[in-house]
Amino acid sequence: MRLTCAGAAGEVTGSRHLLRPSRGTILLDCGLVQGRRREANERNRTLGFRPREVDLCVLSHAHIDHSGALPMLLKGGFTGPIFTTPATRNLAAALLEDSALIQAADARYINRRIAKGHEELEPVEPLYDEADVARALARMVAVPYGVAMAVAPGITLTFEDAGHVLGSAVVLLDIDDDGVRRRVVFSGDLGRAGRPILRDPTVVSGADALILESTYGGRTHPPVEGATEALAELVRRTVARGGRVIVPAFALERAQELVYELGGLRRGGRIPAVPVYVDSPLAVRVTDVFKLHPECYDDDARRLLEGGQSPFDFPGLIYVGDAEESKALSTSGEPCVILSASGMCEAGRVLHHLKAAVEDPRNAVAIVGFQAAHTLGRRIVERRPRVRIFGVERELRAEVATLEGLSAHADEPALVAYAEALRERGPLRQIVLVHGEPPAQAALAQALRSRGFPTVHVPSQCETLSLS
Repeated sequence: MRLTCAGAAGEVTGSRHLLRPSRGTILLDCGLVQGRRREANERNRTLGFRPREVDLCVLSHAHIDHSGALPMLLKGGFTGPIFTTPATRNLAAALLEDSALIQAADARYINRRIAKGHEELEPVEPLYDEADVARALARMVAVPYGVAMAVAPGITLTFEDAGHVLGSAVVLLDIDDDGVRRRVVFSGDLGRAGRPILRDPTVVSGADALILESTYGGRTHPPVEGATEALAELVRRTVARGGRVIVPAFALERAQELVYELGGLRRGGRIPAVPVYVDSPLAVRVTDVFKLHPECYDDDARRLLEGGQSPFDFPGLIYVGDAEESKALSTSGEPCVILSASGMCEAGRVLHHLKAAVEDPRNAVAIVGFQAAHTLGRRIVERRPRVRIFGVERELRAEVATLEGLSAHADEPALVAYAEALRERGPLRQIVLVHGEPPAQAALAQALRSRGFPTVHVPSQCETLSLS
């Protein structure tokens, strides 16, 4: 049985992993590559494999770096099913449709600028449109957590809760490969224990091989409680100097968690009574999906719901509707908190808020998630003196606060503990590290080897490994 990583090998973007037992080809995730425009565009159009040769696809969760290239998979000739959880199916509808709309809007904007004489820019053509998204959604088959489903001859699929985002799954594939039965486990993106709203990741049994994400290898997150207080302190000091806090937030999970946390801070009197805006049509739509899936909540969120309080509402919280409201908000100058997508500052309404805010030292930008290389979010995290927004260099004078304790990814100690827990419940002969930048992967590989895991692979892009 062979494994080829066509994406998310030595990088945290474009998750695409091809598992090839003796019969058939299974694609684990099909995400968009994000980063430098020209390179990302080329890799997203070619995918790195022949879609016609893929028999079935398994989607671990709805984040665009895991799901965003599914329409390209179908455009390339894939005709098989796409298996995922019910919540991920609903979320993917929202995220993929939004991706298509953003691509169309970006193409119009860039091409208009070219027409006005900006010859340094390259013409942009969207990767796919809403009709392509509809075809991908029609291929999706929803499988609830804990249900074993035969998906091909000799292959059984089971999803368990990964605790990363709503509907996220640890993927279990039980494969009869020429009479040899093996269980391959794909972590997807593994969540953190103790985070709000969602349950902790499920530890599974019987794994022979583990394909493990490594985003935060070599790093240890501060406690969630400390990050919540750091957020409160940031809001207090920014409002005190008459500024606003801009939070680039992934519309899926991070926006909902921040609303949950800010609601608790507001009810407890720990932040000033300034407006909190959620300025992302996608985040509003995703929040509606959250409301449909309380079966994914942890006990605290469920008790709040049963007590008549919504986890996603509090006094002073305003969900922004149309574009005109968003434009007025970006120029109003009032002290407030603005949550807006995208999470890596590559597209969406957050760019308008950053454009209006970054040059004013009264304001603050709160980074609450991983920022991939070559993104605007990474350049802000690195506190570059100047950052390019809408093609124009701007002085970065606003305060930048990185709140790693709010991360939705497991850190190195949690990843190692998860691997050790799987080893206690099964043979676990091999670990393959994906979805991490090289320094993080090297650190995690060393940590695993030091704990007695003898076979830890760190594949390079498009390298093929044997799973024994």
